[in-house]
Amino acid sequence: KFESAEVLGQILAVLKKFPKSRFRIEGHTDSVGKRAKNIELSQNRADAVKIYLIQGGIDAGRLESQGFGPDRPIASNKNKKGRELNRRVEINLIK
Repeated sequence: KFESAEVLGQILAVLKKFPKSRFRIEGHTDSVGKRAKNIELSQNRADAVKIYLIQGGIDAGRLESQGFGPDRPIASNKNKKGRELNRRVEINLIK
């Protein structure tokens, strides 16, 4: 999404500062809808960020992507705000 461009640019800068580090890109969704569709959606989200980072110059071998669907919520799915928070992508350092 357009509104993510600034954050993704900052992430690219960080990843370029640590060229030997590897990262896992994790996609997440809220719990609305069928689980299988949410798993697919979350994988697509993670893959989209991975592609963006590769196009930005990050070696594909440094990146993994995985979709978790609704399995790892950070907020309640019982209200709009919580569902919005659960629809996200996280990038984590692989140790």
